[in-house]
Amino acid sequence: MLQLAIMKMSGNKILVTGGASGIGLALAGKFIEEGNEVIICGRRETALQEASVKFPSLITRVCDLTDFSERESIFQWIADKHPDLNVLVNNAGIQNWMSVSDNYFFKKASTEININIEAPLHLVSLFIQLKSLTTIMNVTSGLAFVPLIKAPVYCATKAFLHSFTISLREWVRSKDIEVIEIIPPALNTDLGGKGIHDFAPPVSDFIESIFVQLKEGKEELTFGHSEGLNNTVPDLWKQTFIKMNQLN
Repeated sequence: MLQLAIMKMSGNKILVTGGASGIGLALAGKFIEEGNEVIICGRRETALQEASVKFPSLITRVCDLTDFSERESIFQWIADKHPDLNVLVNNAGIQNWMSVSDNYFFKKASTEININIEAPLHLVSLFIQLKSLTTIMNVTSGLAFVPLIKAPVYCATKAFLHSFTISLREWVRSKDIEVIEIIPPALNTDLGGKGIHDFAPPVSDFIESIFVQLKEGKEELTFGHSEGLNNTVPDLWKQTFIKMNQLN
């Protein structure tokens, strides 16, 4: 397999989806600290404004990624106003704790599939049209490997995105685009609801760890429990993947 150059740590122009809170905002702040120009998008203008107060150099854009036309609109805005953008971070995601017997199950499941699967796939298909694009980063989850039955659809969407990311990495190597997977474990954020993840490590520890891995040139960035889960992939799987896809 062709090995790409390691992603440069500064001088990038980066779009982080879902960047107004949680992991997205922490990523944006760290990228700024490392000397990058960062654009974030999100549905809530008030949250974007609060993020701008915390990081004044942020460029913000209101965008509802569940809407097909708004995904196309933000791409066109980037192409027109920021044609030198070279890093796309697919971070936006939602998590619902629910049962398949709930009356609202299918409606909430559809929304999760839209934002967690359709949005990153659509954005990838759009942004690879940018000649400046060098890096795609997809945020998946340790739950891609072992599902939590309280969040059945979320886990399935992250398993989908994990699998897609592996394939995408090989498809775009010939375009000199690097694909990096960020695989967080449970972290102390409001994902899934306030208070659910209060037991978990702080986002700041996770961010510091994955930036060390970025500087080492790793394509799969893990932390704590997600490192162990990712490393359980047997060598036979990896060898079969290479052979089946003729990647020697």
